[in-house]
Amino acid sequence: QVQPVESGGGLVQAGGSLRLSCAASGSILSLYTMAWYRQAPGKQREMVAAITTAGSTNYKDSVKGRFTISRDNAENTVHLQMNSLQPEDTAVYFCNALVGSKWSVFPWGQGTQVTVSS
Repeated sequence: QVQPVESGGGLVQAGGSLRLSCAASGSILSLYTMAWYRQAPGKQREMVAAITTAGSTNYKDSVKGRFTISRDNAENTVHLQMNSLQPEDTAVYFCNALVGSKWSVFPWGQGTQVTVSS
């Protein structure tokens, strides 16, 4: 069963940058709108950014201008470039395919932890 694998998280100071990656076996990710989500302790999972198969993007208001989602269909990967990170960006970040209102076409992976210190 296909399960996306997230990587690239870490500990950074406020104002720093990280680049997250999402990969899966085969070329299946290229068939879907893909999205990055995050879940902070005690909070609900929220969508951060999404990218269609054609490359159109959408962002949560609080990350606009700081985060950039991209995809490489040849490599079957999706990336999230995060700049000007703030402590409120601290969360576990997940990727998954988005279809309509369904956030998770695939089983959720373990995510990658992003911690931003002030």
